[in-house]
Amino acid sequence: MKPGLSLRVSQHLALTPQLQQSIRLLQLSTLEIAQEVEQMLDENPFLERESEEAPREEFGLVQADTPAEGADASIEFATYSGADGVSITSAESQNDAESSTADELLDWSGDGTHEMAPDDAEWGGEAPARQTGDSGDGTGDALDRAHEHGSLTDFLHRQALALRLSEIDRAALSFLIESLNDNGYLEDPIEELAAGLAQGDAEEAEEIVHRFTVALRLLQSLEPTGVGARHLAECLSLQLRELQADGAHDAALVATALCICQQPLDLLARRDLRRLAPLCGASEEATRAAMALIAQLEPRPGRRFANVERNAIVPDVLVRRAGTGSAQFVVQLNPDVMPRLRVHDIYAGALRGHRGSDGHQALQQRLQEARWFIKNIQQRFDTILRVSKAIVERQKNFFVHGELAMRPLVLRDIADELGLHESTISRVTTAKYMATPQGTYELKYFFGSGLGTDTGGNASSTAVRALIKQFVAAENPAKPLSDSQIADMLKEQGIECARRTVAKYRDALKIPTVTLRKAL
Repeated sequence: MKPGLSLRVSQHLALTPQLQQSIRLLQLSTLEIAQEVEQMLDENPFLERESEEAPREEFGLVQADTPAEGADASIEFATYSGADGVSITSAESQNDAESSTADELLDWSGDGTHEMAPDDAEWGGEAPARQTGDSGDGTGDALDRAHEHGSLTDFLHRQALALRLSEIDRAALSFLIESLNDNGYLEDPIEELAAGLAQGDAEEAEEIVHRFTVALRLLQSLEPTGVGARHLAECLSLQLRELQADGAHDAALVATALCICQQPLDLLARRDLRRLAPLCGASEEATRAAMALIAQLEPRPGRRFANVERNAIVPDVLVRRAGTGSAQFVVQLNPDVMPRLRVHDIYAGALRGHRGSDGHQALQQRLQEARWFIKNIQQRFDTILRVSKAIVERQKNFFVHGELAMRPLVLRDIADELGLHESTISRVTTAKYMATPQGTYELKYFFGSGLGTDTGGNASSTAVRALIKQFVAAENPAKPLSDSQIADMLKEQGIECARRTVAKYRDALKIPTVTLRKAL
C-alpha cells in the first residue's frame, strides 16, 4: 500500500481539568464543599479567605479599588463585573500578556442574581447554621450546639461516680459502659467479654463473669431506664419494673405488660390479641391496655444521646415571600454557606516581578488553579440559584398551599428550561436543601411523577401521598380504610391510582396496614 497524507476535520468533547473540577464541585454537598475549600486553602498559597485588607481579587464581596499600604504602586487594579452582579477585583495588570489566559477565564457571566440574606426575624429569629469555617464568634452554630450534647457513656460515667464501689467493681462497671452500643444495649454476652480479658485462664474468667454480673445489675439501675439491656424484651421489662416500683400504674396492668414481654415479640409486633390474651391469662381489653402501655416505653434508651451532628441540615437556598400575603417569592442563596475567597494579589504581583526565575512556571500554574477554583465555586452557586428559581416558579402553588398543590415535575422540564443537561440538574438537586415557608426540603423533593386524572391532566405523586395521609388521619379507628377503599376515594377525586400504587405510597409514608391500624 502506497503511503499518503490526508486531512480530516472532526469534533469531540474533551473534559479539561477545569471542567472536571466544575462538575465535581457541583455535586458536592454543603459540608463537602466546605471541606474542599479548606483543603484548597491549605494546598494553594495564592488562595485565601476574604479579609478587610486590599488589594485583592475576591468572590462574593465588592470593595473599593484602593491599593493596600505598602503594596507595589506600579500594580494596576482592574475591576470585572459579571452579569450576575458579583465583582472580582484583580491586581494583575491589564497589559500583562502572560496572564491573559487566566483573565479570559474570568470573562464567564451567568444570568442569576445573588441577593442579600433576609433578616433573621423573617425566619423566626433563628439564623441558618454556619458552614463556612470562618473564624467568627460562632454563636448560634447548630453544629457547635450538637458538639455540646453529652454522650451516653459520659452521662453514665458521671452517675457511676456517685456510687460507692470498690476499685475492681468500678473498673468492671466502666468496662460495661464502654461496651454499650449507641442505643444503650449490651450486645456482647458478659461471658465473651470476660473470656477476652482472661486470655484462656478459666478461673480468672469465672471471677470476671461474677464481677460483670454485679456490674450489670448496677448498670441497669442507672438512668435512662432500660440501659444495659441485652435485648429488646429485657429493655422493656426493666422499664415496666420501674413503673411497677413507682406504683403510678395499675399493678395488674403492669403485670400483664411484663407477661407480654416474656412472649415472642413477633406476637407483640403483629398485635395478635387472640394469642397474647390466653398466654397472659388476661382479657382482650386488659391485653390491649397493656400493649398500649408498652407502646409508651422507649425501645432505645440511648436515643436522646445520639450524635445529632450528622442530622444538622444547613439550607443552600432561602425562599421567602416578597411581602405579607403576597404570592410572589424571593429566592436567595444562603450567604452562610458561600465561601468568600480571593487570590492573594501581593503574591501574584511578586510572581510577575520575577519572570524567568526557577519555579516560575509551576507557581504560575498554581495561580491559575486558584482562579479556576474561585470561578468554579461562583458557577456552582449560580447554577444552584438558577435551578432553585426555576423550581420555585414551577411549584409556586406548593409554597402557598402545601403538599396538596404540588405539581408533577421531572428533571427534563428544568433542564429544557435552563438549557442544561439532565445530569447537571441531578447533580444540583442532590444533597442540596431549600428553606421555605413550608419547611426545609431537599431540592429533589420537588420532583415527582404524575398520575392521570379524569380531566386529562396529571396529579403529582407527592400530592397523592398527601391525600392518602389525610384520608388515613380522618378514618374511623375501628374501621380503617383498606388500600382498595383509598384507591376508590382517590378515583372520586378524579385521580386514577391503582390499589398496588396506593400500597406503595402507604409504605413510603410508613403507614401500617389496615390490620395493624385497627389493632392500634
